[in-house]
Amino acid sequence: MTRETRRTTVAALDSLRGLALGDAFGETWFGARRAGLDVPALLRDRVTPAAGHWPWTDDTALALALLAAAWPGGEVDQEAVAEGFGRAYLADDGRGYAAGMHELLPELAEEPGRWRVRSRELFGGQGSLGNGAAMRAAPLGALFGSDPRLAAERAALAAEVTHAHPEGVAGAVAVAVAAALAVTAPAGVAPAALLREVAGHTPASAVRDGLVRAAGLPADTGPAAAAAELGSGYRMRADDTVPFALWSAAHRLDELTEALWRTAEGLGDVDTTCAIAGGVVGARVGLAGVPVEWSRRAEPLPAWVAALRTP
Repeated sequence: MTRETRRTTVAALDSLRGLALGDAFGETWFGARRAGLDVPALLRDRVTPAAGHWPWTDDTALALALLAAAWPGGEVDQEAVAEGFGRAYLADDGRGYAAGMHELLPELAEEPGRWRVRSRELFGGQGSLGNGAAMRAAPLGALFGSDPRLAAERAALAAEVTHAHPEGVAGAVAVAVAAALAVTAPAGVAPAALLREVAGHTPASAVRDGLVRAAGLPADTGPAAAAAELGSGYRMRADDTVPFALWSAAHRLDELTEALWRTAEGLGDVDTTCAIAGGVVGARVGLAGVPVEWSRRAEPLPAWVAALRTP
């Protein structure tokens, strides 16, 4: 194994851990809302919800399945990915899957090749433009830290299995490219420059337009203002989710904990935006600086993930 391969496989596993932590951290805020807590105030004061256990959602479940199918070289066999997604769903369908996935994924465990028809039949034949392909893409992208072009190509293949709409694919491409670039970006890289580079690898789409807008926001823009401008997943569309999540990651590329706090301040689909930001920043810094209490509360990843750690 070359030094470069070792670096990118470690980055992919760190990205997965960052994604899972972000997912679990973000999910807790839905419970805080339901409990009637003043969520904006808690976020402003950096006070975590009182929940003792932070479970992760379908974001992590499908990221696990995708990385397992692509490990270690990043090859994307779409039937293998489809089967992995289907089996992950059947193992635990209570992870918060979107309506379209309840329809699609059960079929794929037994007939993986059905994705070619069924993915395109969703939502009246236009395919899904949701943020589901984007939420799981960072660890795959981190495997290509030296080649963002290849990260984009493989992310598009993986996205098509469930998200046939061009916007759904573009969201996954943008996140994978951001994770790849995070692995090798120089210290102190300007957030706007990073976002423009991600946009340059993203297909023409509303997602790419959002990334360009994100790159152009004034340097002193706060998370709430950025979310108001870019969207933070309330519509659960890729173009309403990915630009803000990557803006958050780009502005705290070396600070995972702070990146997650700031991402959560945008509210919206918080588990997904935090999973995306966590996956991108985690690819660069791992879980460095994460409070011990967060690690204790967050649901651990399956034991098999530890066995993938590159020596």
